[in-house]
Amino acid sequence: MRKVLSLVVGMAIAGLIAIGCSSGGSSATSTQAAAVSVSLSDPATCQAPNGPYKAVYVTITDVKASTNANAPANDPSFVDLTPNLASSPMQVNLLGPAGGQCFLAMLGSKVELQAGNYQQIRIILAPDSQGASIANNQCGNYANCVVTSNGTAHDLALSSEAQTGLKIPSGQIANGQFTVAAGQTEDLDIDFNTCSSIIQEGNGTYRLKPVLHAGEMSTTSTSINGTVVSSLGGKPITSGPVVVAAEQKDANGIDRIMMSTLTDSNGNFVFCPLPAGTYDIVAVGPASLANGTVPGVAYSAGVVLSIQPGQTTGNIALVPNTQESLLNGLVTTQNGAATPAGISADLQLAALQQLPGNGPTITVPQLPMTGITGASTAYSPDGTYTTAPGGSCAANVDCVNYALYVPSVWPNVETYQASGSQFSQSASTPVNYAVDAEAEVPGSGGTLDCSSPEMKVITTTAGGPLTAASGNAATIAFTGCQ
Repeated sequence: MRKVLSLVVGMAIAGLIAIGCSSGGSSATSTQAAAVSVSLSDPATCQAPNGPYKAVYVTITDVKASTNANAPANDPSFVDLTPNLASSPMQVNLLGPAGGQCFLAMLGSKVELQAGNYQQIRIILAPDSQGASIANNQCGNYANCVVTSNGTAHDLALSSEAQTGLKIPSGQIANGQFTVAAGQTEDLDIDFNTCSSIIQEGNGTYRLKPVLHAGEMSTTSTSINGTVVSSLGGKPITSGPVVVAAEQKDANGIDRIMMSTLTDSNGNFVFCPLPAGTYDIVAVGPASLANGTVPGVAYSAGVVLSIQPGQTTGNIALVPNTQESLLNGLVTTQNGAATPAGISADLQLAALQQLPGNGPTITVPQLPMTGITGASTAYSPDGTYTTAPGGSCAANVDCVNYALYVPSVWPNVETYQASGSQFSQSASTPVNYAVDAEAEVPGSGGTLDCSSPEMKVITTTAGGPLTAASGNAATIAFTGCQ
């Protein structure tokens, strides 16, 4: 389940002289002084007692941006947004309480910035070698750590991120770039998906697999809020947790989760801060027990299309039904050598569903299975997996089994209207799904991997359509991985 750390960069721009845009993915302008400030916001939903972590501390030493989407880590096009952090790194608890305006902490004072189209952002974290010098270090001698629910701090291991930074490429920036124009004040929101960014390895250690997005926002009217209820009686759902996701379309028109949260005891939720733009809100859950041990769900998903920050969804109605559906399968990874062999990759798995009537394709968040002992051992709450050799893998491939729990019926859907909700639910069959997988180089800070880094399956192992009733998806086979 996803909520975010946000780095908000406020930019006030003076004069402008256009330089233009090159074909190499870089766009820049020159300007007089521009004011830049950086702040943090929002805890995450993996915090105890609802999740396994009491705290997650990261120590930030810099935030920088480039107008070149393809710039390497040390390219001179990068602008330092937080130069004060180099001498005074800031340790932040990603699960800490937010203030009244959603922010966790201020990261730095104002610096100068050129106007331009910023297409890449990097966040630099301190390595453990600096742990002993960090003021009021909450991680002991570590620079970054996970504190489990029993209060024990565990090292949060980094790979190249300490040197090259946690990369946010143009594909993970709203509209592909953050535009800073002359004579305007702009705010950049960087969303750090805390829950999805932590992987517990088989040996019990913890590793950072950063999942980040960015987009323009305003420091006022930045929230979308609402209430999730049952369509029968209009009362909040209290039988278990409800996950609510804020989604935006990617370059291929597919809704991707930008942020997610849980409803409170009254069914209420809020996304704050939220970058400017148009969102689709998707709510799912809760999970329950059927026949004592088998996980089930009592409700459909609920969807509100085309809503913007500053607006409210009102009541999102989930329709009671019989049970959940399980989409499961196998992902394999193989290198590109003349004689291919297995190689490990980090994976992000998601269930996609095109709404009936040629509607948009949404990501359906996994049903919250907290406390359900009957859930598959292949279940990962955030859909994060890592392939490895052995187990059920065939020769010369690494692999991993996955399990995605989703509603067994079509969502209850409305397009946002200020006058109120007008939901409708399709009764057509079958209820189709697709399983989407994205591969990354392990420990690379989000570098895409394999000859085709994203793959989808819409068929079963038997070759028929993948539906809520069919379950077993065809194998997703990545090749040409690093």
